[in-house]
This record gives sequence, structure tokens and C-alpha cells, in this order.
Amino acid sequence: MTVEAPQVPTGAVPYGQLVPVTVHFDDLDALGMLHNSRYPLLVERAWAAYWQERGFGFEGDWEKAGDLSNVIKEMRVSYEMPIARPGAYAVHLWVHKIGRTSLTYGFRVCSADGTATHAHGHRVLVRIDARTLRPTPWSERARAIANELLGPQTIAEAAEAA
Repeated sequence: MTVEAPQVPTGAVPYGQLVPVTVHFDDLDALGMLHNSRYPLLVERAWAAYWQERGFGFEGDWEKAGDLSNVIKEMRVSYEMPIARPGAYAVHLWVHKIGRTSLTYGFRVCSADGTATHAHGHRVLVRIDARTLRPTPWSERARAIANELLGPQTIAEAAEAA
């Protein structure tokens, strides 16, 4: 059975992108709330979907994966309001900054229309060479796509804007 991703209204956020996600019944914990470990998973799935829609995909060879060969340096999540039922939600993504080898992006796990925030945070990625596992620069193509997501430059600005 295939579950259709919910549609997100165009222009629903002033910056960045809302990416639809689905919370399933088995994502809920014994108290009937989305388990805390599932929030980062929803963010990861939304981030991957955003890049895949723009032609970035992993086909089994890390040396050919290019910009998808990256690691998480830091991730911070603040939980604001529990998700207490399965259904359609969204992840609001935006880029704080892109450096030579690192990228910092913000996120909100939110209602499908982007109006209610359940959790928010940021994540820092470092692009690495798949052979040496050392930092390496992002491609110009990845930079151009990341620049389309530019939003508030600080976490405080993003929290105020949400």
C-alpha cells in the first residue's frame, strides 16, 4: 500500500521550503505521541526528498555520490508541542549559511500548512570526499540549490520568524 504525501500550499512560508511528511501510527510511542527519535528522522527524510527532487540521488557508489557524501557535524532539536496522532505534517527547511565545506540549515517539524510548530532546530553538514573521508568543497550546483533555501542567518532570527 502506498501512502500519498500530503500537498503543501504554495507560498505557505516566507522563506525556505515546506516539504510534506507523513506520521504513521507505528511512529507513536506508548503515550500516543511521536517518539522523540522520529523528529530527526522526519527531517532527514524531508531533506533527502528535497534534494532528490532536484536530481541528487544515491545509486550505490559513494565515490560517485558527490555532494550526497556528507556527514552530520551537529544537530540540535527543541521540542515545542507533541504530535499526538498520525497523519499529514510538513518539515520547513531553510539554509542559514553555506561555507566552503559545511552547510548549516534550519528546520521546523510543523503542521501540514506550516502554521503550528511541533519541533525546531538546526543541523550542520560537512561535505566529505568518499575515499579520504576528509572535508571537500560543495559543487557549484549544490551551492546554487542551497542558495534557493536561504532564510534567516541566525537561529534566533529563524525562531522569531516562525
